[in-house]
Amino acid sequence: MRFLRYGESGTERPAAMHGGEVFAVDSITTDIDSAFLSGGGIRAVRTALESGSLPRIDLTGTRIGPPFTRPGAILCIGTNYAAHAVESGVSPPEVPVLFLKTPNTIGGPNDVVQIPPGSVKTDWEVELGVVIGQRALYLDSPEHSMDHVAGFVAADDVSERDFQLEQSGGQWSKGKCAPGFTPLGPWLVTPDEFDHRSARLRSWVNGEPRQDSLTSDMIFDVSHIVWHLSQYLALEPGDLILTGTPEGVALSGRFPYLSDGDTVEIEIEGLGRLAHQFHAIEQGGR
Repeated sequence: MRFLRYGESGTERPAAMHGGEVFAVDSITTDIDSAFLSGGGIRAVRTALESGSLPRIDLTGTRIGPPFTRPGAILCIGTNYAAHAVESGVSPPEVPVLFLKTPNTIGGPNDVVQIPPGSVKTDWEVELGVVIGQRALYLDSPEHSMDHVAGFVAADDVSERDFQLEQSGGQWSKGKCAPGFTPLGPWLVTPDEFDHRSARLRSWVNGEPRQDSLTSDMIFDVSHIVWHLSQYLALEPGDLILTGTPEGVALSGRFPYLSDGDTVEIEIEGLGRLAHQFHAIEQGGR
């Protein structure tokens, strides 16, 4: 099943896709949030769809927002594709590398992304996102991980490399947390409809190909990542895990960094496509 949210930022409404049509689910939930994901909401929507009790809606011309509400945490795995580690100038990790993004970085699949003042190295990163559905803490083994996953999303882990590497003080988050730096969507897809083990990930800049890989190229797969993180922290319903990006980013030196007016497209087979334009903004507090 596929879930989405539509409407203006901050006032999105929940919906579900089934058989190529979109259905309003307001009668079941006010949002695609942690309570919905952990409290049987997915099952309730599936039952309602099977009974034919949900109204069809037409979203033509309507903004599509992030497919679930602001997460409690965004946990990111760095250098999780060997070829990307090499192009980044580091050795492939022996254990998952964890960094964090702030929850206010999420945006819709077609929202404008702002290039921060002073940015000279804004970069794109197609990534498979994992959305937690049930609390996970100290799991016994990776075999239990998928019991705690609500679904998957396509994401762009936008990064400002100068902030991340040169102005970081040793950590990466300064280059990861500008508003809008985590576009998501267009759908949250449940595990029964998506094979996370070998999905194709691609990205384009202004229509030119950049990244093209498979999730099977990950050093640490989804089950291992969820299990590993649960040994150190509690994963809560609605939390988002970004699982790393393959080679083909501007950091490699093979492509220019993003500038005002550039459009990035991100696609993961089975999860849909994002297309977001970048606009540079000038210095000035808000």
